[in-house]
Amino acid sequence: MHEPSGLTELVTAAAQGDPEAWNAIVERFSSLLWSVGRAHRLSMDDAADVVQNTWLRLLDNLHRIEQPEALPGWLATTARHECLSLLRRRGRDVLVRDDDLGPMLVDVESAALDASLLEKERDVQLWSCFSRLSERCQRLLRVLMVCDRPNYAEVSASLGMPVGSIGPTRMRCLSTLRSLVSDTGYAFESGGGRPS
Repeated sequence: MHEPSGLTELVTAAAQGDPEAWNAIVERFSSLLWSVGRAHRLSMDDAADVVQNTWLRLLDNLHRIEQPEALPGWLATTARHECLSLLRRRGRDVLVRDDDLGPMLVDVESAALDASLLEKERDVQLWSCFSRLSERCQRLLRVLMVCDRPNYAEVSASLGMPVGSIGPTRMRCLSTLRSLVSDTGYAFESGGGRPS
């Protein structure tokens, strides 16, 4: 029997029960699913579970796929959901007596991951704004952020700036930075201090 090669033909044939078409789909996209598991830093066993569960979901939904050319995206998205579901389950393995408590459990691992991603995105925006300051402001703020209680005499000597102008210049630089930051839409907490 001639094996269909186009994705539309493969999906159609596989949906009709053709094992050769199914095997061709599995062969073509297995590396994609494994790469999603690796991207989530799963163990080999966990990644294998993700790959297997993704294929099972495809098998259950194969007859519903209306745009076969979108199959790679569907597989990648489904694998990502499987990875996240596995990571959530791992962080939520807590015995409870009442099933109604399930929705109230906080997914600590997921919340920490979300917070970490938001902090990184915020930091990128903050550094982008910082890079738009004048060279003088950047140098001054960097020197002042090196320690909690900078010695203005040392800062003055280091930057060749009169001691009396350090405070007002710092305030102008921070005001400019606040203005740049406000344009990003990010809410940076006051006193959140220095860029990291």
